[in-house]
Amino acid sequence: MTVGENAGGDSIRRRTSQDLSLQKNDGTNGIKSIDSANHDFSNAKDEMRLKRQVGLFSGVALVIGNIIGSGIFVSPGYLLASAGSPGLCLILWGVCGIYSLLGAIAYCEIGTLIPKSGGEYIYFLEAFGPINKFFGPMLAFIYAWVSVFLLSPSSVAILALSFAEYFVTPILTAIDFCTDPYLSYVLNRLVAAICIGIIAFVNCYSVTAATWVQNVFTIAKLTAIAIIIGGGLYYLGLGYTENLENGFEGSATSFGQIATAFYGGLWAYSGWNNLNYITEEIKNPYRNLPLAITIALPLTTILYVSINVSYLTVLTPQEIINSDAVAVDWGIKVLGPASFLIPLGVVMSIFGATNGTVFTAGRISHVAGREGHAPDFLSYIHIEKKTPIAPILLTSLLATLMIIPGDIASLIDFFGFTISLFYCAAMVALIVMRFTKKDEHRPIKVPIIIPIIVMAVSAVLIVAPIAAAPQVQYFYALLFILAGLIFYVPFVYYKRAVPGIGKNTLLSILLRCLSHYLLTINDFCLSRVIYCVSSENSKSSSNYLIGNGKHPIPEGN
Repeated sequence: MTVGENAGGDSIRRRTSQDLSLQKNDGTNGIKSIDSANHDFSNAKDEMRLKRQVGLFSGVALVIGNIIGSGIFVSPGYLLASAGSPGLCLILWGVCGIYSLLGAIAYCEIGTLIPKSGGEYIYFLEAFGPINKFFGPMLAFIYAWVSVFLLSPSSVAILALSFAEYFVTPILTAIDFCTDPYLSYVLNRLVAAICIGIIAFVNCYSVTAATWVQNVFTIAKLTAIAIIIGGGLYYLGLGYTENLENGFEGSATSFGQIATAFYGGLWAYSGWNNLNYITEEIKNPYRNLPLAITIALPLTTILYVSINVSYLTVLTPQEIINSDAVAVDWGIKVLGPASFLIPLGVVMSIFGATNGTVFTAGRISHVAGREGHAPDFLSYIHIEKKTPIAPILLTSLLATLMIIPGDIASLIDFFGFTISLFYCAAMVALIVMRFTKKDEHRPIKVPIIIPIIVMAVSAVLIVAPIAAAPQVQYFYALLFILAGLIFYVPFVYYKRAVPGIGKNTLLSILLRCLSHYLLTINDFCLSRVIYCVSSENSKSSSNYLIGNGKHPIPEGN
């Protein structure tokens, strides 16, 4: 193990005759015991892998559920303000969908070439890791660093804040209760924290429960979207087209403005790659991974463009830009007494998206911990539920901290700029593996022009905003990425132990106690199999100790 390895291993390596089941005075019994131990270990290793429990329907629901969250209800005003006109706004929604579809198609090749969980992290490790001992694994570590501590928590924080806003505002309006800004701030943060806590519990408890929640809430959000699109078509039929007749008047002309508008679309479409994070849990991934993506992305693009047309049939561009809850304002004008259906649908949509984000985010940290690029405890999975407890709790804790000072618009800029860096790098990895893994079996092979287009667009999205309108968020993002190198050199490359993050330190013990409290009142703990080499017997005889005396769990590295 690299990060978080405990140097004080004497007490761990202390073995009794009962632990090892080796008879010093009988070589035959000793050999048989070693064979038995190896057989038990192999069975334990197979048992403690993440199970394939996600089918095609759940995969489509996960992609749509992750994509359609708060973006279509939060970003329309942000994107419209940056685009400057309804015509350019609608085009950008379509272009963002095409960009996401091309990226997803390229990811199908990588995901079936490397059918492992972890998404970009594992792809960077496979593509660049063998090239150089020092620089090769660096990008994978940087991605894990940024994703675990920035991208995933900020994404969850944005969704939770949007959930709170759509949940609290209609209730306070219905009871005619006016709050001062401070009370509203506190109430929204409290509801957002509760939302994160509930979702963390569900995802820790069971993969089946998490996918069931995803399926149900995806159906609910599609129902709400159908109401909005249906209402828009009705008003179009009545001739409400004046807001659309403005066309491209006032459109943004600079690359910086268009790239900034693109960030709003990227946020709304974020999640198209999340199925690649759980490849090890997809049933028949060679079939279901590409099929789920090619079903979900075109459907989402059509829905997004249609929803924006519906908004513009009823609301003026300025009303959309000034609105904090575009869908709710649309519902009040169109549905009247039944307008409560829209915030209800939006709340369910955002809750489902938050659930999907937490579900996939935990897998990145789990794989990084398993590969030695993160503290060891992040690779723990529940003995019976097969859920990555520690990564889910870590993502939820960081997201809860981010909602305190969180501003949705700045978080979206922060997210869009950072994720563009890694989309670009992922396309470079795909092109590199066309040469370094040219003899590997590829169930899917996309035209090389697709990753080149996605790479070029991502590069423009990185450079254009900095050149045209530099903001402090971009500087913070780059600074955070570079800060990861401070940890990479000593703790990953030189394999130094991080003080306080060993196997038997206070942090690890607290984590186990928290997981025990959250998941069951019965006999539960997060156990690990600890490999050790016998110095008293044969140096070639590898043995292990069982963490809780009942369930062996492999180290995974």
